[in-house]
Order: sequence, then C-alpha cells, then structure tokens
Amino acid sequence: MDSKELHLLRCLPVGLLLAVLVLCPSGALGVPTFRKERGIHLDPELSNQQHEDNQSFQYDHEAFLGKEEATTFDQLTPEESKERLGKIVDRIDDNKDGFVTTEELKNWIKRVQKRYIFENVAKVWKDYDLNKDNKISWEEYKQATYGYYLENQAEFQDATEQHSFKKMLPRDERRFKRADLDGDLETTREEFTAFLHPEEFEHMKDIVVLETLEDIDKNEDGFVDQDEYIADMFAHEDGGPEPDWVITEREQFADFRDLNKDGKMDKEEIRHWILPQDYDHAQAEARHLVYESDVDKDQRLTKEEILDNWNMFVGSQATNYGEDLTKNHDEL
Repeated sequence: MDSKELHLLRCLPVGLLLAVLVLCPSGALGVPTFRKERGIHLDPELSNQQHEDNQSFQYDHEAFLGKEEATTFDQLTPEESKERLGKIVDRIDDNKDGFVTTEELKNWIKRVQKRYIFENVAKVWKDYDLNKDNKISWEEYKQATYGYYLENQAEFQDATEQHSFKKMLPRDERRFKRADLDGDLETTREEFTAFLHPEEFEHMKDIVVLETLEDIDKNEDGFVDQDEYIADMFAHEDGGPEPDWVITEREQFADFRDLNKDGKMDKEEIRHWILPQDYDHAQAEARHLVYESDVDKDQRLTKEEILDNWNMFVGSQATNYGEDLTKNHDEL
C-alpha cells in the first residue's frame, strides 16, 4: 500500500470494528468488536489534491455510493456505469433545477452513510437476537460471538489467540454496557446500533477514544507517543529507511497531533485526532467532488460535468447499483 492509498484509507470515518471472525456453535460467524481504521482526518488541503489513478478514488466511491455498493463496481462497463450514475444524479438533484450543489451532495453522502449503518444492523440482528424477542441481551451477544471459544478453549492453544479473546470479551462487555442506556443488559435496536457504531453516538465517543488508546499504547503508560503512533500504521520489518509518507506522518504527529508539544498524545488529543468536532466528513467530501468536477467553476455541477468525471464518482469499478436505483428516494 503506497502513501496515497494509506491516506485515503485513513480518511474513512472511524469504525473500530475489525472483522475477527469466530465460528460459533450455530455455524454463524460472530464478529467481536475491535480496532479497524482510525478515524483520522487529514488537513482540508489534501482533499483538493489531484488524483493520478483510479485507485486513488476508493474513498470517493465509498462515500458517494456506500462501501458495499462500491465493492460491486467492477462488474459493469464504463457505458453501463455512466448510465446508472446519470440516474443517481437525477435523485441527488433535490430541487430538480438541473444542478447538483455541494449541499445536495453532502445530504446524499449522509443518507448513504445512514443507510449503511441501518442495513448493517439489520443484517446482523437476527444472528444475535437468539430468542427472537426483538432485543439483544449481553448473554445472547456473548454466546453468538464467543460461545465456541468459551466452550472449546482447549482448541485455542496459540498464546496470541488466547490473549486476543481474553482482551476482546471484557472490552465488548464494557462497550455493550455503555450502549445499554437503561442498564438492563438488553439492547434495543437503537442501543445495539450504538454498540456497533459508537462513533455515531455522542454518549459512546469516550469509549471510541479509550479503545483507540488501548490499541496503540503498547507500553501501557496511558499515552500514545510518536513511535506508537507510527507503529499502528507501519511495520518496519526490513530495517531500511522509512518511506517518505512515514516521515510525513511523524511531522503530522509533531505539528498537529501532539497539541501541547509534550511528545505524546493524551485522551483529549486522541479525541481531537479521531473525532474532530469541527470536521464534517460529508461536507468535506462533497466540496472535494465539486472542486474536482466543476469545469466552469460556478460552484455547482451539471449532470454533464459529473458524467465527464464519472471515474471519480463511480470509477472503473462502476456499480451494479440496481438495488439502490429501485429504492424510493425517501428510503435513502
């Protein structure tokens, strides 16, 4: 992965859900919560840099279409992709004036994100609601996710594997209890959504910060120093010189992450890093798409301008977007 791809990957909204898959007794796949990509937001100027290849558009595709839909893009020809993109543009243009504004693009991106979260929870709900009472208790979640491990610990001889399970289970329980607002150890759909997507809920953000700290703070001193920050994204295995992008990240740490200049990040600095209050990723992505596609520089896009730059919106991975196109506008 080169520095450009890494930057785009790290622009993704904070998720903290690593797909560590465990085969459960039922045959279903449980997914313990764990670290995924950090929710690092780069300086706004980086969003306006020219991209040189289609690989650079991964974040644009996922923001514009949703992650799952974006992964189906390589099934269509450019002609089919443009045809489908044209239909999507018609839906983004809320006031039907023939132009797509930054505000309309921002609203679309936010709808796509909300839809992804809703569909993600709906998809896994039945796997965890074992007694079908329309709630998910901690015991149900623990059984579905860790049941096989708890009942067959002898099969897990690897020390690293055992350490991971022993670390994840209490961590999941802590997050579950924070999401469970009424404290009855059963989550409603809204509470379970907060459990799976804590970055979207204000009362869960302390947990996001704490889990990030625990993931990166290898010496367990309660802080993240520069070497720990770099080690979280780069494994220096060959002993050679650090790549240029790593040097840039060290500068980013010193200039923008370590706000009080004490050589390390505390919890507040980590919060500022992964959950910046003054950053709206949908707004930033909408501005970026308009900036890159607005040929006549009138601060709005025509369908022609979008289709001329179709590679940025849907790319050569163009989409099998039939499912989305059949949905009513109000559903997004």
